[in-house]
Amino acid sequence: MSTPLTARRWSPYAAGAGIGVLSWITFWLMGEALGTSTSLAGAAGIVEAAVSPAHVRETAYLSALVVAKPPVDWQMALDLLLPVGAFLAWRLGGGESVPSMPEHWRRRFGPSRVRRDVAAFLGGALMVFGARLAGGCTSGHCISGGLQLAVSSFVFTAVLFVAGIVTTTALYRGLSNVEGRAAGER
Repeated sequence: MSTPLTARRWSPYAAGAGIGVLSWITFWLMGEALGTSTSLAGAAGIVEAAVSPAHVRETAYLSALVVAKPPVDWQMALDLLLPVGAFLAWRLGGGESVPSMPEHWRRRFGPSRVRRDVAAFLGGALMVFGARLAGGCTSGHCISGGLQLAVSSFVFTAVLFVAGIVTTTALYRGLSNVEGRAAGER
């Protein structure tokens, strides 16, 4: 018998509503918006403090993240537990193996796993850098900022979608719809 938690793919509407409720809870209980990139910067600040504590105290940005407030907080716990939640959802949904090389990537860039891993790492690093530059990540702006009706968050979300469409179009230009699974599951 399938339940919403054991479904292979969760309803995006139910998942979105759940994230919205979680956002309300974090505003109510923590007095803060739901986000993840600040704690990643805080983790970097902890490492920096271990190497050069004077530099952290003298740098306003790092000092605010590490000295002024506890760097290990509920948001860092959220970041650490996100992979655990993803793993549990995968197991509850049947735990089918996931291909290590998506077909559309292989067709465009070849079968090199190292190339894909390096590209994924660099893309993630660029996203974290951009998130800190923008004053928040996609969850901070798109979800929490959107719930607060922040104009900057609406602008961020629009630019995020446009940039995603432009980047995907540039990366995968000339490829027809990926055969098999991707076309059949939509």
